[in-house]
Amino acid sequence: MKIAFCNMLKGAFALLLLAPLPLVASGQHAGGHGSEPGADFGVPGQPEAARRSIVVEAGDDMRFRPAHIRVRRGETVRFVVRNRGTQTHEFVLGRSRELTEHAALMRRYPDMEHSDPNMVRVAPGQEATLTWTFTRAGQVEFACLIPGHFEAGMRGRIRVR
Repeated sequence: MKIAFCNMLKGAFALLLLAPLPLVASGQHAGGHGSEPGADFGVPGQPEAARRSIVVEAGDDMRFRPAHIRVRRGETVRFVVRNRGTQTHEFVLGRSRELTEHAALMRRYPDMEHSDPNMVRVAPGQEATLTWTFTRAGQVEFACLIPGHFEAGMRGRIRVR
């Protein structure tokens, strides 16, 4: 009886130790991913619905150009993100708190890869497209969450009116 109970405890302890591993290995992260990222301010847009394209340049000076964008509620926008630098950059749409939490998690797990509908990762000298429909008025932010980039100020704002 004692041996069986001890083996049961060992098994339970082993499961507890292994439980966090799939979370890290699968690339999941904070930001309220019980629902789709960005669901409170918009949804991934259909490219054919975009009436406007906005080119956003990302540079190794850790800045986006433009850093301030205006859109209308209900508008579908095609963001063309061009990486003018020699480092990989990201363009992630989100609320300030979510982006800050996600950036902290990226610092903790720098090799974590993620692919969410509200973001694109852009290699040096390349461009990527993100199409988004903004469903609520207010402020949305965008940022590069690669460790060190967010902290250096690589972020911007979108005013949805």
